Amino acid sequence: MDASIRSLVDDAYHEAAQESLARGLSLLTAHKEAVVAAAMLLSAMTGLEDDSARNMVVSMNLRPTTAA
Repeated sequence: MDASIRSLVDDAYHEAAQESLARGLSLLTAHKEAVVAAAMLLSAMTGLEDDSARNMVVSMNLRPTTAA
């Protein structure tokens, strides 16, 4: 994955995580929702199968941020 796609996936992950946390969801649930959102973006941009895209997002080791 090139740097520009990685950056977009990272942004999508963190945006989805922040939206989940703003709805009062737990860190774990926010992480799960963010992985799905980022994987959907990656899949749409690259044509990867859903499971492969999800595995790539998980391998990025992203975590929701709780700092304001």
